[in-house]
Amino acid sequence: GLEFRRVLFRSLVHPLHYQNRFQDAAESGYAFFDSMDNPMNGKTYAAARTAVKGMIDGIDAVMEGTCTNAFAAVRPPGHHAEVAAAMGFCFFNNVAIAARYAQSCYAMDRIVIIDYDVHHGNGTQHIFEDDPSVMYISLHQFPFYPGTGAEEERGRGDGIGFTINYPLPANTGDDVYLDIVNNAIADKVLSYRPDLIILSSGFDAHEHDPLGAMRVTTEGFNRMTSSFKQLAESSCNGRLFSVLEGGYSLKGLADSVLGHLLILSEETT
Repeated sequence: GLEFRRVLFRSLVHPLHYQNRFQDAAESGYAFFDSMDNPMNGKTYAAARTAVKGMIDGIDAVMEGTCTNAFAAVRPPGHHAEVAAAMGFCFFNNVAIAARYAQSCYAMDRIVIIDYDVHHGNGTQHIFEDDPSVMYISLHQFPFYPGTGAEEERGRGDGIGFTINYPLPANTGDDVYLDIVNNAIADKVLSYRPDLIILSSGFDAHEHDPLGAMRVTTEGFNRMTSSFKQLAESSCNGRLFSVLEGGYSLKGLADSVLGHLLILSEETT
């Protein structure tokens, strides 16, 4: 509708010329957009716009108190999308749009984005790397696609220290992930005192995923979800918005998302 068009085309993250170029490519029948990483068809632009609508609806639901937390089961994913370039199956940076929307419409002073996709979210990092109002935290396989996410990447200018990367070697499993989530990340988030936590919920670090080489189990993801939920309850009144990113083992993805949803929907005691 008109309201959605106004929000999307207000250029919260992506400039209008990029959005138009993407739309033109879809309508012209292109098979790829920007690189071979981004296969597309005539409906990809509409799907990506619908995913962005999911960001807006999800933030509205959490911020207006319809629910404490929400999960957006969207495709295409988003965290590789740069300001004016598609990358890695990603066309619009969903979580970045969600964060900017929350800031512009709900006056959020501090937002934390936690990205546990097996791939580093280069686009999200670059969008916020000079902005202390958004803390970006990523756990990811390294070295690996897309090549970013080294520990020394800590932000730029006023944003130095608000980009936090945990590059992990192949075959890392539950114990290391949970130690980082429950200790290092928890301490940083609690000190930052965010108004909202957004999760880039990629499940391609699953032990059965064909693209990643990590060893996180479904139970490991469940325990991480419990920790993120508790962290939101401790820091921002439970306000948590989770957005689907990668996941290429259909069973691993289905099992992990089911556990994620069951834990998020549990009543807080």
